[in-house]
Amino acid sequence: MGIEFLGNVRSKEGTPDNVFPGTADHTSVFANTAMERAMAMLKRLVCTILLVWAVAGQTASSGKAEDAEPTEHEFVIKNFHTESGSVLPEAHLVYGTIGTLNAAGDNAILLPGYFAGDINGYATFIGHDEALDPSKFFLVITELFGTGRSTSPSNTPSPFDGPRFPVMTIRDNVNATRQLLTKQLHIRHLRAVIGFSMGAQQAFQWAVSQPDFMDRIVATAGTAKTYGHGIVRLEGQIAALTTDSVFAGGNYTSEPEKGIEATSIVWAGWLYSQEWWRKELWKTIEPPGTTFDQVLAESRMMFSGIDANDLLLQMRTWENNNVGDTIPFHGDVEAALRSIKRPVLYMPSETDLYFPITDARYEAAFIPHCTLLPIPSLWGHPAGIGESPADAQFLNEHIAAFLK
Repeated sequence: MGIEFLGNVRSKEGTPDNVFPGTADHTSVFANTAMERAMAMLKRLVCTILLVWAVAGQTASSGKAEDAEPTEHEFVIKNFHTESGSVLPEAHLVYGTIGTLNAAGDNAILLPGYFAGDINGYATFIGHDEALDPSKFFLVITELFGTGRSTSPSNTPSPFDGPRFPVMTIRDNVNATRQLLTKQLHIRHLRAVIGFSMGAQQAFQWAVSQPDFMDRIVATAGTAKTYGHGIVRLEGQIAALTTDSVFAGGNYTSEPEKGIEATSIVWAGWLYSQEWWRKELWKTIEPPGTTFDQVLAESRMMFSGIDANDLLLQMRTWENNNVGDTIPFHGDVEAALRSIKRPVLYMPSETDLYFPITDARYEAAFIPHCTLLPIPSLWGHPAGIGESPADAQFLNEHIAAFLK
């Protein structure tokens, strides 16, 4: 197959079958400053840790234990072979750990990274009173390629800088994480893989590519394949970003601010449900007196400060996801799902516009040992990471029970 780079447009033929290289070594006028409010919106809308703590009531003042804070690490892979055919001289994977691996090595849980997330992104689930008790489990939280800390277009030297960076797949992320687990952490088996959004995509890929590596799979607000409507949505958001003339095919000398603003507002329109907006549930997470116009202004600045090529890579990774492209399934997502051996707790949000519940129902029918448990929420996609207190409670209760 031809090598795919960020500077290339999406092929009319779509994404060819991919190989899982299992053995390779491889952010106004409405606030004191626009940027302060915009960054607050970013942290909420992309479900980073400050969002989760503020909404789910898990700030330090609530008694969040210090041992629930991740310790940051970095894993470096020499000569990392990507599915597209490029070989990166070095691939850096940023990850965090919480807890201690027990002597038997059987208490590790993987929490794969998601769009614009970091190692603090799963705090909703972590704590002595939550599903993932750090006194019981050894938790490994990764950051996706393209988030700006793990290897990304913005931090990779020539010849793979900017638009010359290869398109990375979910399988590339899984491959790198597998090497992290086995080579650096010496983990040969996982108690579970638990993922939200693009982390759920990775959880499904783990279940297909490494079916015996874990005991259980939990996927919240994410599917095993990005279907046509999801690709159309992502292409609209990519177009909003890349049609800014400053973008210059990814060879910009300053960030394409108008394009980033455009893709931010398009993104915000899909993040929460229509009823969430009609009922003005944003008032529950905004300071008293905040107006809709302020929320709109903040939404336009959601991705301010994030490198445009990094955003683009994450969107490309998202839209190319399909467990069916794993050898030997030749694009057949149904066959790939049938191959999953381990029990799966599949938790779509009832109102997710990114990953519709109908797609989850379709996929669940092919997974042999699957519990389909929709999250009863108006919070759209962020329900899957517990943005509202009710969602956080629902998730923690059911994930905890599933792990017993």
